Amino acid sequence: MPIRIPDALPAHDILESENIFVMTEYRAMHQNIRPLNLLILNLMPTKIVTETQLLRMLSNTPLQIQVEFLQTASYRSTHTDANHLKQFYHTFDQIKDRRYDGMIITGAPLDYVPCEETLYWDEVCKIMEWTKTHVHCTFHLCWGAYAGLYYHYGIEKLDMPKKLFGIYSHEIRKETSPLFRGFNDHFLAPHSRATDVRLSDVEAIPNLEVMAVTETGSLAIAKTTDSRQFFVTCHAEYDRETLALEYERDMKKGLTSVDLPVNYYPDDDPTKIPSMTWRATGQLLYSNWLNFYVYQSTPYDLKEIK
Repeated sequence: MPIRIPDALPAHDILESENIFVMTEYRAMHQNIRPLNLLILNLMPTKIVTETQLLRMLSNTPLQIQVEFLQTASYRSTHTDANHLKQFYHTFDQIKDRRYDGMIITGAPLDYVPCEETLYWDEVCKIMEWTKTHVHCTFHLCWGAYAGLYYHYGIEKLDMPKKLFGIYSHEIRKETSPLFRGFNDHFLAPHSRATDVRLSDVEAIPNLEVMAVTETGSLAIAKTTDSRQFFVTCHAEYDRETLALEYERDMKKGLTSVDLPVNYYPDDDPTKIPSMTWRATGQLLYSNWLNFYVYQSTPYDLKEIK
């Protein structure tokens, strides 16, 4: 089954060229089936890139998924064309009375910025509070994970002395969890962050369980015991060249403290094409989340979400 997206979304042509089955809204209207309703709060400046990465991951299931995009009203992106935002994005006031099977709150380039100093912090808090009663399962990603852990559980994010940048191996703490169905004992995934939380702070919350950690002992995945909230700090959805583009951008800025992303370029040679060592991780992580924690437990009538 396909992922259902607006007819003119730029990601449509990219995904079709990769032989990913996507369905336009026009075609989907003629099917008598209830799709999963998924909302993505996209806080990244390069919104079209993030849209495409996430839709690619969400498409790898037999489920029909209807995706909507949400932007903040208190801060408007200057990196994405205004017409694109107008055509494909809602604001919170436009969707606040709806309910969704699942939601993704993305990362944002906010390393070293305290949560309360984020321009749209109050609005994000309002949205995260709303998810408790209007979303069956919420997937907090990277900065979204730190924002969620802080807002819901008071766990403060910490500035790291050195950026975690590259491809890292991860230890699975909950091997029998459906989230890791099909995973190897250790899995690879990208990180690009200078933010962390104390693992002990997460473990001290009875309602939270640590699912996976990086080889450096940093939190990678946690969730609530009722599986209604996930907190994921790795970027399993990244494209092959995402870290390379970030590294090149920082080098052009003259940032001499920028390190080569670890375990990324063959022979640590940035002239060589990076190996895509985390593709299976991304497909399994998002597919398992959708299948086991959204589709199999969400109520058929979304009005029953509480």
